Parts: sequence; structure tokens; C-alpha cells
Amino acid sequence: MTYKECVEKYLIQKREGDPIYTYEIAELLTTNFGMDKKKAAAAAAVTMKRIYEDDAIDDLRCYQKGIYYRTVNTPFGDMNINKEKVIEHKYLIDDKGYETGQWLLHYMGLTTQMPAKRVIATNSAKDCIRYDKKLDVSICPPKEPINTDNKMYLQTLDAIELLDKSPVDTEDPYMLIADHIKKHNLQYEKLLYYADKYYTRKTILHLAHTAGLR
Repeated sequence: MTYKECVEKYLIQKREGDPIYTYEIAELLTTNFGMDKKKAAAAAAVTMKRIYEDDAIDDLRCYQKGIYYRTVNTPFGDMNINKEKVIEHKYLIDDKGYETGQWLLHYMGLTTQMPAKRVIATNSAKDCIRYDKKLDVSICPPKEPINTDNKMYLQTLDAIELLDKSPVDTEDPYMLIADHIKKHNLQYEKLLYYADKYYTRKTILHLAHTAGLR
């Protein structure tokens, strides 16, 4: 079996709309042909480009460099790539990011207003907030690099910080936050540590109010 045949067999098994990354193809070639990573990466890029340009798989589309997807015709035209999965892969998975801003408050039930924009705190953001026009999301750097241990703490404190900056319309926001903290088994000692290190005095006071509802 050639590289091209191996990759084509893999591609036709992919679900329409799901992103296909060239690094996946490189891993496939490494596994099937025992290639080293550098050679596999080069072979994957060349093979995908050839398959795409030759229309070997006629429903294959290129989203951007290194990302492909298969489409299908619908009454509204060709299906686009699943952007949610691209966002997740680029900014969220492996605990490198979390949703914040108005979307977070809406998700937690603190406001009934639908957010006008989506904001993600992510390690992929460097110095300031910026808008990813292609994916229609804004990204911002976190208070500190996000990992498995601090992710939920920082996200929860973001929500508390936003209480004074957003149209919160639930009757008892503190109770909702207290329930959220309990549901995720968060420790108030660690919440206070991060609040004192990165957030405002008002956030600490809100956290104290929430702690009183335990």
C-alpha cells in the first residue's frame, strides 16, 4: 500500500465536517510505515496536497494550511467545517483554555441575556485580547498559564469578577455561584489564593459573600 492509498483510506472514514489535521496524517504514516516524525510530517503535507489538488476525494476541502475537511451537499449548499471542533482544538483542549465573559455568565445561569460575542481565555493568547475573525471568537491571555489544577478556579473567579460588569438578572447570584463551587468540589482556600493574587478587592468580597452560603 502506498502513502497515498493509506491516507485516502483514512480520509474516507472521516465524518463530514470534522477537521482533519496534517499532524494526524503524519501520525498515521509513522504508525503504518515506521517513518520518523520529521519525514512523516513532510510526507503528510505533500500527500494531502496531492490528494486535494488531484480531486482524488472529490468532497475534500481545505479550510486553511494544515486543516482539511470533507463536505456534503445540503439544501443550503456545501457543509462547512465544524468550527466548534476547530475552536476546541485550537484554544480549549488539553486544559489550555476556558470560556469566559458573558457566555460564561449565561451558561452559569447568572444572566438570561445571550452574549453578543464569545470570549475564551487561553494559553494560545499572548499579550492582549484579540479577535479571531475566521472563527468569530475573541481570545485573551489568562491570569496565569491554564492547567488541569487551576482551570476551574480561574474560570469561577472570572465569573465572580464579572458580577459588577455585566447585566446579572438572576435573583440570587451568590447562591448560584456557591452551588457551582460545590458541584465542582472547589476549595475556598484555593479560590481565595487566586483571588488575592490576580483579582480585585471586589472579587474577594464577592467570594466572601459566596462562602457564607456554604
